[in-house]
Amino acid sequence: MRRVVITGLGALTPIGNNIKEYLEGLQTGISGAGPITYFDATNFKTQFACEVKNFNPEDFIDKREVRRLDLFSIFAMATADEAVAASGLDPEKVNPDRVGVIFSSGIGGMTTLEKEVEEHTLGNGMPRYNPFLIPKMICDIAPGHISMKYGFRGINYAIVSACASSTHAIMAAFDYIRWGRNDVIIAGGSEAAVNKVGVGGFSAMKALSTRNDDPKTASRPFDVDRDGFVLGEGAGALVLEELEHALKRGAPILGEVVGAGATADAHHITAPHPEGLGAANVMKMALEDAGMNPDEIDYINVHGTSTPLGDIAEIKAIQKVFGEAAYNLNVSSTKSMTGHLLGAAGAIEAIAGVLAINHKFVPPTINHFTDDPELDSRLNLTFNEAQQKEVKAFLSNTFGFGGHNASVIIKKYEG
Repeated sequence: MRRVVITGLGALTPIGNNIKEYLEGLQTGISGAGPITYFDATNFKTQFACEVKNFNPEDFIDKREVRRLDLFSIFAMATADEAVAASGLDPEKVNPDRVGVIFSSGIGGMTTLEKEVEEHTLGNGMPRYNPFLIPKMICDIAPGHISMKYGFRGINYAIVSACASSTHAIMAAFDYIRWGRNDVIIAGGSEAAVNKVGVGGFSAMKALSTRNDDPKTASRPFDVDRDGFVLGEGAGALVLEELEHALKRGAPILGEVVGAGATADAHHITAPHPEGLGAANVMKMALEDAGMNPDEIDYINVHGTSTPLGDIAEIKAIQKVFGEAAYNLNVSSTKSMTGHLLGAAGAIEAIAGVLAINHKFVPPTINHFTDDPELDSRLNLTFNEAQQKEVKAFLSNTFGFGGHNASVIIKKYEG
């Protein structure tokens, strides 16, 4: 098996539009939540979200092309640009047949579909849809656009597994590179579902917080008064690369992917297994794949969506897998700051862990006010403020509707 390292990062999040801003947001513990600006949400039960702010698509894509892309694809291309530039990857100096793109989305171009249905179904029953509707909407179009921009002809597809999508993308990229199928893969995820259908649909499931009077404190994982997640949007991209290929071209090495796992709950379409069975199994699988013991993990970036059932189930799983070692590591949910980016969550949360390794800190779980008596108080859930700590290895969890579970382990590169 070949070794796989991370040589570039790109982020577009509700708390920062690039890696530098995202890092600052994670270190200071800010909230990206606020009233929805994309549409009039007055009549919705939830009237706020974590939107990307001050983003101009034309800074990244020609004005004519912007009209042909859904926002989720634009987000994906912006973060891929940042990651490729940071890695120093020159498309002219690599074998394009050995460079791939695996980029995920849980929902894809929902905004495009919503607008087309609203605006282009004529009163006489004759539909008049935009010819770009399907290419704008489908989830796999984002990696397609990235590959076309750079001429990368390697493995190229999207993985759709709800909120686990981009962790599965990182896992797949890791596997293809270590198996020798490609030398470099841009992996990540993108989501732009802050629209009437997205907010209305999740609200109808009673999955969203309804704390309209105080959006910035609405995402409160592990707090006894948590009442649902806050919908977020954005994208994250990581350049994964075979070690010798990276060393040969003098690329910056930000971390090493060493293990990953994927399981199913086989329990319920939306609710987690109450004892966290699938979550426990996926963390065990990732540790076994990495050849690591539980006490070698310094930090877990949890799925931690701020739902009553999900947060408890995940903590039970961590305690089951890590035992006494659970009390010596840090746990945090960065969704308390960014909101839940659905299919892009795994990418930006893996990036948060890589930043933790390189800047020696653990991002906080903000918005903690009241302890939940069901949670073990001996656990370090990194409440409210970032903690300075040398992070040599972290594990990132993402779980999706349908019972999909994915975990990835990334270590500090040590030669």
